[in-house]
Amino acid sequence: MSKIIRLGTRDSELALWQANTVKDQLQALGYIVKLVPVKSTGDLVLDKPLYELGITGIFTKTLDVAMLNGDIDIAVHSMKDVPTALPKGIVKAAVLKRGNYMDILAFKENEEFLGQREGIIATGSLRRQAQWLNRYPTHTVVDLRGNINSRLEKLYSNEWNGAIFAAVGLERIGLEPENTIGLTWMLPAPAQGAIMVVAMENDEEIREACAQLNHEETDTCVTLEREFLRELEGGCSAPIGALSYIDKENMVTLKGVLLNVDGSKKLEADLTAPLGKHQNLGIDCAKSILARGGKRLMTELANAGAAVNIFATKKLTNEQQLRLNIAANADSDDFIKISPNRISPIVLKKEHKNVVFTSKNAVEAILTSSSAAELKFENIYCVGRKTRRFIKNKFGKVAHFENSATDLAKYLVEFMEGSEITYFHGNISLEDLPKILAENNIIVNPIEAYRTKLSGKKIPEEVKGIMFFSPSNVESYLKENSTDKIAYCIGETTANAAKAHFKEIKVAKIPTVESVIDLVNEDYKN
Repeated sequence: MSKIIRLGTRDSELALWQANTVKDQLQALGYIVKLVPVKSTGDLVLDKPLYELGITGIFTKTLDVAMLNGDIDIAVHSMKDVPTALPKGIVKAAVLKRGNYMDILAFKENEEFLGQREGIIATGSLRRQAQWLNRYPTHTVVDLRGNINSRLEKLYSNEWNGAIFAAVGLERIGLEPENTIGLTWMLPAPAQGAIMVVAMENDEEIREACAQLNHEETDTCVTLEREFLRELEGGCSAPIGALSYIDKENMVTLKGVLLNVDGSKKLEADLTAPLGKHQNLGIDCAKSILARGGKRLMTELANAGAAVNIFATKKLTNEQQLRLNIAANADSDDFIKISPNRISPIVLKKEHKNVVFTSKNAVEAILTSSSAAELKFENIYCVGRKTRRFIKNKFGKVAHFENSATDLAKYLVEFMEGSEITYFHGNISLEDLPKILAENNIIVNPIEAYRTKLSGKKIPEEVKGIMFFSPSNVESYLKENSTDKIAYCIGETTANAAKAHFKEIKVAKIPTVESVIDLVNEDYKN
């Protein structure tokens, strides 16, 4: 090759070290190389955390533009900074042999703070922040920006206990502090420790020159890590870690992790395959995490800071959260709390020919006072599919169920054997069922099985819709909140409680939480 290879690089000390490493290797092969240093947005804007700048590939974008403009022939990057999707026309030309992939903690005086409740750790990485808080949830994490030299200076000039760095960066420029701990438990950023060379796709001569620098084992491992990252669709704003390695038996392992920002939620995957059959490890690892709550977690990360559209007055399970469309951006909390009453064993263990439950709460409450085997219930009637399912699991059978208390009362009047029932209920249950039965000369023996406490809270005014699952939910919500919302109700009884206050009411086709979620999804399509 007769022309000079123009090598673009950031002008930080570490970036120049990496660029000179590539330059030396190319020159050893007989090529002439000239460095072309440039500054990136990530180097120029130091007063905001990386994830707040909102730019994917913040340290690579300027070099991409220079290459597309024809100002440079190749660019050298820390591979962890390179977006998983390269700009059109730019391709990976080589991956050098990987250096130390670990994160390390640099600390000032001693390590005692690791065993204490209070501690202040500095890092500009959401991934490091989330993993640290997952392990040390009572510690405080503060932002740390700048090049390696300035970050170390900030550590020693602030009242921090320590700061987290990529080990390889400190090693490459000979700045590793005296007091450090290798964070072997912390998964690195995908491709951390690897140097990547990119070139123009149509420049075959340059690509052939760079291909001679490629380290196949490193390339294999970091490719899997980046596929894992791409499948999760994460970037600087998502706490994602991944590490792949090949052992002596040629088995390829990939470990991946996804967390939320405060580290309170953590999903991990660990897969292994023989070399040659490893190609799907990155995608399979990501799909494993997505299937176990990762999809919802990524949605929460993507919607962080965005206005909540929907609020559920009952804490939704992970599966129920996953069922909601991303566009709904929902939050949830329990607006009522249930506490079981102590019921005399004498009352519970005597024979009851006809027993009625209008909620699962009542069934759970009596089972705190006695086991199902000790109870002598001949015919059990109930309201709701979930209540029926729960009773069948505990008692083995249900004589009959309906979707509303009113419909069940009408059925009992028509078909029940005998003229007396035992009715287990809550302290604020509706009077529809006992009233209808009494009007038809059926004796009702009420037993208060549990107490309902209204525990609502103030929700953001920008919320557009509320999911209600009982009249008590409605009552609790109204204590502190406005009614200029859409009320999504689990059934007619709940809807009737909402009608006196809300202008727009929608009722689920089936009285289940999932059906209410489907009702919301009709209004919030992805």
